[in-house]
Amino acid sequence: MLNTLAYHATILYRSFSAHTGRVLDTLGLSQGLLYPILYVGRHPGCTQAELTEALGLDWGYCQRSVLRLAEDGFLVREKQGRAYRLSLSDKGAQAFEASHQVFFDWDAQTLDGLTEAERAQLLQLLGKIKPKEANTKLCTRR
Repeated sequence: MLNTLAYHATILYRSFSAHTGRVLDTLGLSQGLLYPILYVGRHPGCTQAELTEALGLDWGYCQRSVLRLAEDGFLVREKQGRAYRLSLSDKGAQAFEASHQVFFDWDAQTLDGLTEAERAQLLQLLGKIKPKEANTKLCTRR
């Protein structure tokens, strides 16, 4: 069991969750609210329906998340016709920058013992095995 992908994925997920949790706590966010901020930051003016589909979320959960983020001052909801367009407030933009960077900081910390060639090889191999439904729209470098 210790030499399985599932074992290593679990260890890495726990490490990433702990790392992001510390950063997100300082921003007043939970990990569940991070992904809507990342998506809206990358796709300003998107609708809640687009956000729901892109993140593969339940409509009700997404609606509650958007309302909470708007109430907490991270998102701006502007009604256009029958839909609301979502964008980041100044507070949301600051959270986007800080939380977006957390991915790269964790990578640097976690991959510290590897050479550049080993890092590139690891990421290339992981890219070959990622699930087809994995969302790659969130954390790409601008």
